Amino acid sequence: MDIARPEFRRQRRRRQIIWSAIGVIALSGVTAAVMRLKPAAPEVERSTVYADTVKRGPMLRQVRGLGSLIPSQEFIRQIPAETEATVVRIRLLPGTQVEADTILLDMSNPQVEQAAVDANLQLKEADAELQSLRVTLQSNLMNEKADAATVNADYTQAKLQADTDKALYDLGVISGLAYKNSKSKSDELTTRNDIEVERLDITQKAIESQIAEQQAKVDQIRALAELKQEQLDALKVRAGIEGVLVDLPLQVGQHVLPGTMLAKVVQPNHLMAELKVPETQARDVQIGQPAVIDTHNGTVDGSVMRVDPAVQNGTVTVDVKLTGNLPQGARPDLSVDGTIDLERLDNVLYVGRPAFGQENSTISLFKLDPDGKGAVRVPVRVGRASVNSIQILEGLHEGDTVILSDMSRNDNTDRIRLD
Repeated sequence: MDIARPEFRRQRRRRQIIWSAIGVIALSGVTAAVMRLKPAAPEVERSTVYADTVKRGPMLRQVRGLGSLIPSQEFIRQIPAETEATVVRIRLLPGTQVEADTILLDMSNPQVEQAAVDANLQLKEADAELQSLRVTLQSNLMNEKADAATVNADYTQAKLQADTDKALYDLGVISGLAYKNSKSKSDELTTRNDIEVERLDITQKAIESQIAEQQAKVDQIRALAELKQEQLDALKVRAGIEGVLVDLPLQVGQHVLPGTMLAKVVQPNHLMAELKVPETQARDVQIGQPAVIDTHNGTVDGSVMRVDPAVQNGTVTVDVKLTGNLPQGARPDLSVDGTIDLERLDNVLYVGRPAFGQENSTISLFKLDPDGKGAVRVPVRVGRASVNSIQILEGLHEGDTVILSDMSRNDNTDRIRLD
């Protein structure tokens, strides 16, 4: 018969309790471990990011701006209308090579034509009056000179007779009365001769004054006639300089007012670049700094000649004088890119400029692990920046490799994996 062993039942129950406790403890430990695990680092495809290595050495600071080629002001001629007129003929179209005396268009204004004719007739009349006045005054002057010559001859004769009579009187040959008569006549003619000389001088000055007055009238009318003739000549609009006709915004039959822009002629071999530099980068641009202008068909050297003190639409206008030979195809209004050299920094740490981050600030970059399979976010203090590079002050060392691409989608993680 079987004998009941209650101690076996107790031992089995005890083992079940122990294993259950162990299972609960193990499950709790696993649960705690799982809860303490951090999320897996996000994976980024290696080919989609751009990285650069930190270097030490010289760094050239530059700024870049977009713009266009424009003619230098001294080689531009904008032709305004001098009078009210009507366009009757357009001889040339924009793009034509012109000489200084090339006629671009013809205009008509009957009033201007009549005014020029009237002014020329008035000038001829004034010239004739001047010549007539000159002849009349010269004739009067000759008559006065003849009278003065007669008086002078009588004076000379009387003086000679008085001197002779004085000698004879001294010798006792003639009486004192005869000598006094000749002396009185000599004195009278002396006075008359002095008066005639003075009158002749006054007459000559009066003649000069009258001729000068009439000459001033003639000059005034001549200036008016020349002005009217210039206005008449201006109806045939000429280029004025050798170059290219770039603008002629008129049509036959169009009526223009004084000051209306008729045409624009430039010399294409004398161009400069007008760049628009972002205002945040323009503060270090100075006159005389070297620049390189890319016309997309070649580059040309230049130097900064003017920096606009005003800011427009977030940019500063910088004019660059071109010192090299212009590439083929360079023409006014051609779009260009310009790079201006600001300064050269020697023996500094630098890296390519990241997608985001301003100079003289602290930014965060992903630094690649030595094996290149991952990257960790590090704070980096940067200094002065250039177009394609930025100075490193703290946070990186020479030889470190960092990601420069836009990593804003990973702002919530400090580490990434590179596949």
